[in-house]
Amino acid sequence: MATSGGTRWFDLEDSVTGALRRVFLWVPPGEAPAAGWPSLTMTDGNAVIGTAVDAMRAQSPYTSGTNLIPGVLVAVGYPTDDAYDPFRRSWDLGPPPGTSYPPFWPGTPEVRTGGGAEMARFLLEDLRGFLAGQVRLDPARQGLFGHSFGGLFALWLLFNRPDAFSHWVAASPAITWEDSFLLAHLDAFRPDGRPLCVHLSAGEWEGDALAPFQIGAEDADQRLADKAKTRTIAAAMEMAAHLARLPGLTVRYETYAGETHMSVLPVAVNRALHCVFARA
Repeated sequence: MATSGGTRWFDLEDSVTGALRRVFLWVPPGEAPAAGWPSLTMTDGNAVIGTAVDAMRAQSPYTSGTNLIPGVLVAVGYPTDDAYDPFRRSWDLGPPPGTSYPPFWPGTPEVRTGGGAEMARFLLEDLRGFLAGQVRLDPARQGLFGHSFGGLFALWLLFNRPDAFSHWVAASPAITWEDSFLLAHLDAFRPDGRPLCVHLSAGEWEGDALAPFQIGAEDADQRLADKAKTRTIAAAMEMAAHLARLPGLTVRYETYAGETHMSVLPVAVNRALHCVFARA
């Protein structure tokens, strides 16, 4: 089915679980390069695909002014008109072993994390098999983007399958989630000199301070307590510093001025495009 800007979407069944995920696909006009199109795969597909497509359509035709070349955009979401399916994403983007949490809303099931291995298999087997019948991709230039839980998932997959993508973009990653279990995967990470690009980021108001509009709000104290626990900026900077010491990795960290955990998403999506599709 075609949508605005030439995006198509497909409800793709997981070959093992039968779960449906909505795959959004945008292919640049014209012929693919000899090696195939570079590509960027994004989690939280419903929330990011519009931003990514608009940014690509506006910038890639003017490479001399933007340094952005055309590439294929793939976004994995769910069969909903909402930006998110909180229940499904908690499972898909929460790496194993995971745990259970109270329902988001009364009368709904408990929330489970830990399905990241299931999601990884879907991306690397089902999705790639499907895409092979739709478009020719360059296997040497494929990126993965995730925000928040998606950033956690991206880093977990990087540490366990560094061969899966060439570019890894983790925006506001939930590194300290579930007692910072991710750090055990980091300690065991062996990139073996692979030439990987890793980009981490967070919004300015994901540090110790509240955003100006949050100061004095009823939930200000709770927000400050949550910030002290999640340490989004500090944890991402520490992660970037650690990764930068490993051979073969090109690592960058950025703090985006004036952005909160949620408002940072469009900025981070645009930066992901420039990480993967930069001409030089």
